[in-house]
Amino acid sequence: MANISPLSVVDPKAQLADDVEVGPFCTVGPNVIVGSGTRLISHVVLSGNTKIGSGNVLFPGSTVGLQPQDLKYRGEQTGVELGDNNHIREHVTIHCGTAYGATIFGNGITRLGNDNLLMINSHLGHDCQVANRCIVANNVMLAGHVVVGSNVIMNGGVGVNAFVSIGDFAYIAGYAQIHHDVPPFVRLSGMNRVRALNSVGLKRNGFTEADIESLETAVRHLFINKKQALAAKLHGYDMQNGINEHVKAMIEFLKRRDSGKAGRYLEGLRGK
Repeated sequence: MANISPLSVVDPKAQLADDVEVGPFCTVGPNVIVGSGTRLISHVVLSGNTKIGSGNVLFPGSTVGLQPQDLKYRGEQTGVELGDNNHIREHVTIHCGTAYGATIFGNGITRLGNDNLLMINSHLGHDCQVANRCIVANNVMLAGHVVVGSNVIMNGGVGVNAFVSIGDFAYIAGYAQIHHDVPPFVRLSGMNRVRALNSVGLKRNGFTEADIESLETAVRHLFINKKQALAAKLHGYDMQNGINEHVKAMIEFLKRRDSGKAGRYLEGLRGK
């Protein structure tokens, strides 16, 4: 049986693995599933249709699965899914998805993958899709329908507009304002401004010197050199003959971004 503090309220219909630990003053609703080795330290609220994987740690004041801050929400049976080995620090909020989110992602589920760290007071809005091994620092705000790739770092106070996509290995400086899709592998600060390649992050994650050199050249050409419009630069890349696979991924991301609306690919899917 799960180790549940007598000071907590766990609905008898909730499904908790035998080694789950529920500390004092937690509330767990009837449609919640919690996997092996997960710990709710204290004052944690799990609500709605929420599924949590194995080895997660939820710190005091964190809430998962409460209804979204969306006036269109009418109590639809949407939910939240968390993977494995995530650390959800104090007062993190993760809201359930919406029926509208299902029209874009095929379901009304807010998702967090594996091995992520969500620091104090960060917020995942409805229908967010966050992949693996991300660090989301204190007071980061992700609006609804935001997609975040793997190995992304967002420093304190970052604000991300609805329908933004953020590519793998992006590094976003503190208090950046993100209104446009962020390409993979770059360092970004201020208002959507790409500053450089995230070379430190790439080295730490095993990228070869040749890959990093190719990406450095591409970032300087695409974002630092202002003599030519970005669309013209993108058109100049030969996507078939010998292009570095990571540079190709960056170019494809940027082309997809430009096919959307207001610098956001997902924005172009609204109403479809």
